Amino acid sequence: MTDTPDMANAEPRDVLLKVSDLRKYFPIRGGMLRRVVNNIKAIDDVSFDIRRGEVVGLVGESGSGKTTVGRTILRLLEPTSGLIEFDGVDIGRLPKDEMRRHRKRMQIVFQDPYASLNPREKIRTVLGHALAVHNVGTSADREQRIVELLEQVGLSGDYLDRFPHEFSGGQRQRIGIARALAVEPDFIVADEPVSALDVSIQAQVVNLLDDLKAKFNLTMLFIAHDLAVVEHISDRVIVMYLGRIMEIAPTRKLYRSPNHPYTKALLSAVPSPDIHARKERIILTGDIPSPINPPSGCVFRTRCPSAIPDCAKVVPQLKEVSPGQFSACIRTAP
Repeated sequence: MTDTPDMANAEPRDVLLKVSDLRKYFPIRGGMLRRVVNNIKAIDDVSFDIRRGEVVGLVGESGSGKTTVGRTILRLLEPTSGLIEFDGVDIGRLPKDEMRRHRKRMQIVFQDPYASLNPREKIRTVLGHALAVHNVGTSADREQRIVELLEQVGLSGDYLDRFPHEFSGGQRQRIGIARALAVEPDFIVADEPVSALDVSIQAQVVNLLDDLKAKFNLTMLFIAHDLAVVEHISDRVIVMYLGRIMEIAPTRKLYRSPNHPYTKALLSAVPSPDIHARKERIILTGDIPSPINPPSGCVFRTRCPSAIPDCAKVVPQLKEVSPGQFSACIRTAP
């Protein structure tokens, strides 16, 4: 098993989450006996770590495996193989009853704030469930805690007896964030928490998460396809393509000096606030290949403008190309 690429720069006691050689394959069955005939390789050989109090952005096109990574880490999906170590405990192999105790420390904010809330339950009940499941406090304590949660996310305690449909999309996402915070977790997976919101509301929710991170010293995996959003909130960024990591770097370094051709293409499409700035747009031709039959060698080679024949033969590994910056490209890595 290989070390995660960032361990060279982090003391073991500072690492809250360590993921090594993680794979998640979805079997495809066929024939009368329903035997496995192939696999969808949703994530393949993924390794990284997240330090305490750090926000790590996870970006990539649709189909890159971002959401699968987040849900596999929380064991909402069972990993095919690999190590998931949370605060020194290998949670990938824990029995379900023991894993349930760890879930109090690991929560998720879902992409669709309406679909993730029961439309028939009042907000008082929605937030109360999260506390009751983990036996947090007495009934009176929970009532007080629910009001505090709403206030922490910028909503009034007067909203407790309303139903989800009575709120705007941004307000519903704030309720989703409150639910994730209810049991005071150490780690949150924010799974594209603003992609379903209007652009005018996205910044408000991102600023809220940023404020909560600072207030409660939260550790977070922030999943998104919008690189402008990720830049604002993340300390480091992981770039994924077709189930594999292409690049990991501190946010400022990645946005100023991207190394991998895929990262460069993604960043070239991000609008610049400087209307006079000239940026060469890198157009990726074709569609992302199928994870059922990914390309040999580098999975990005079929769309890479810098591909050479050796890219079809060699699976590039993450290599440190500058302090703290890792890239999986045989042409750019030393």
